[in-house]
Amino acid sequence: MTIPRSADLASDVLTHTYDDMFNPPGLTNFLGTAQVDLDVFAIRSVNFPPYSHGDCITGQLYVDGRLVRSYGGTVEVVWRPDHVVRSTTVDGLTLRTTTACAPGRPAVVVQLEVTGAPGRSVELGLTLASTATGATGGWSNYMPPSESNTLHAVGDRVLGVGESGSAVSLQGLDVPAEVDRAMLKTTLVLDAQGHGRMSYVHVLARDLTEAETHFEVCASDVPAVIAVAEGVWDMALSDAFDPDSDGFSGSLPVLETSNEALQKLYWWGVLGVIWFRRDNPASVLGRAYDTLMPRHWATTTFIWDYSLSSLTHALLDPVPMRRHIEHWIDLDIHKHFGTEWLTGGPVGQWYSVNDFAMTRLVRDYVRFTGDSSLLSPAVTDHVVEWATAWRGLRGKHALADYGGIDNLLECVSSYVHEVASFNAANVWCLRVAAEITGNQDLLKEADELAGHVKELYVDGAGHWSARQPDGELVPVRHCYDFNIIGTTIAGDLSESQQAEMVAFFQRELQTPTWMRALSPYDADASFSLRPDHQWNGAYPAWPADAARALIAFGRTDVVLDWLPGLARSANQGPCGQAHFVEEGAPLMAGGARKAPPQDPYLIDWACSSSGAWVSLVLEGLFGVEVGLDGTVTAEPRVAALDPSARLRGLRVGGATYDVTAEGLHQV
Repeated sequence: MTIPRSADLASDVLTHTYDDMFNPPGLTNFLGTAQVDLDVFAIRSVNFPPYSHGDCITGQLYVDGRLVRSYGGTVEVVWRPDHVVRSTTVDGLTLRTTTACAPGRPAVVVQLEVTGAPGRSVELGLTLASTATGATGGWSNYMPPSESNTLHAVGDRVLGVGESGSAVSLQGLDVPAEVDRAMLKTTLVLDAQGHGRMSYVHVLARDLTEAETHFEVCASDVPAVIAVAEGVWDMALSDAFDPDSDGFSGSLPVLETSNEALQKLYWWGVLGVIWFRRDNPASVLGRAYDTLMPRHWATTTFIWDYSLSSLTHALLDPVPMRRHIEHWIDLDIHKHFGTEWLTGGPVGQWYSVNDFAMTRLVRDYVRFTGDSSLLSPAVTDHVVEWATAWRGLRGKHALADYGGIDNLLECVSSYVHEVASFNAANVWCLRVAAEITGNQDLLKEADELAGHVKELYVDGAGHWSARQPDGELVPVRHCYDFNIIGTTIAGDLSESQQAEMVAFFQRELQTPTWMRALSPYDADASFSLRPDHQWNGAYPAWPADAARALIAFGRTDVVLDWLPGLARSANQGPCGQAHFVEEGAPLMAGGARKAPPQDPYLIDWACSSSGAWVSLVLEGLFGVEVGLDGTVTAEPRVAALDPSARLRGLRVGGATYDVTAEGLHQV
């Protein structure tokens, strides 16, 4: 099997109890998102821009008058791109729900199947809530907007509307029900086989008329809604690998391999980008790709995260990629960390990564699409500006000072000022600018700057220091220095420095199924418990980028040995914003557990930087190199995993290639 369907990407069975260290899965229909809650029925974070619920929880289930979650039993969860199945057993009954976002509609459906003694009468109740509101501008806060609603009975359905009247929610069942204040009630009598079924529909819309239209269509046949959702997702996955489809403006190569870990990680990366596609008519930017979902920063695209999946975007969907590059240039990348698509306006503070990220986006777009028209004189001037912006950030020393934690990793207090990573990235950016412009002075400057970056290296230790404004060198044992230095200036380091860095990584950062972002031996490891950048876990792109750094340091063997453990972390759906290391939380179904959203972790269920895994497979393991002039070479490193592994249909410019364990073949 080379092209996955929804069923092929299903998670393992994920078991939790109420309020465990568990991040419940999300769903999308490419218009908006929703999240299942910790019980067997409820949903939350139902947001279809420009209409929003914020993080409101609704639909908590009662059986025979008792709140189901109060039984304290376990809930089994299986996520798929098209739906989520939850099941539990209470009071002699098996309860199984299937939740999906309705294709093409601002609606969520939940189908409940009840199994028990034939002829048993089961009273069911759903407590409802609503905080519906409509956007009057951009969503520039990490939480989507919401407002207090009043609930009204509309026949046997419940309407939620706020004082602004800017949006409504409509909630109801596909069987006769009564409304008792904020609760929907119905009774099921199990049939001769002991089965019963009912479904719930939740619509978020501009007004009651619009909501009722969507509601009637969904409630008339909820199983059909669920079936169509599967078809829509199967088509999206197929389109991602089909250069002749209309689903995307490009396509990704098909990976043919007998190695399960390699296949799983490649599909993980592909899925994690498709997952964030938004084709919402409210978007002023056309098709967009969100960064987090389903709880935080809806409608926002971070430049940093987009760049971490840069290669994937360039191959899969270059048209919106170019549109976003040009849009970000027009808005001045030194004044925000990204944009939101309801208005196109900037969001947040400046991120230190932006110059590096934009350079990478432009370079990847041009070299993979062959569309050199992007490199107009104005854009070329911007590339040079990004490559030299560090000059204006210097203080008393030769390197750029990137300020405090809000511009950098946010939860590592010592990773501030003259950090090694972005200064190394400046070396790389200078070399890219020289490649584009032919300016040899930029190459000379890059070589000189590389020498100054190495002043931050801690001899014999394998890690780097952050220089403070007073000149103090503060050792910081963080993976971001390892990743960026390894993927940008590995050739500027001595063999002993490379070997020391690999030894440090293996000793203090790498774990069997994941990695630590910060060494637990670092003095700042006690500063925060946010696992995307601290000792207890890592951001989803960090293991993929660390693996590419290991390959650049000549240690492909370390990567190949690591892959099976990493693949076990792909068993919970798309990459989370962070996964815990083994010491941070128990494994989930054999893999690194997704971190939860509550304090102090504050982690969303999925993150778009998962495209970094595609880069690892294509550039790292298959050794594909593409120049700005479209020249393609390959030095594959996959033979030890699968000597018959093959990338079929890699499209670069106007040419198509297959890459095998033996090398590159133009089709």
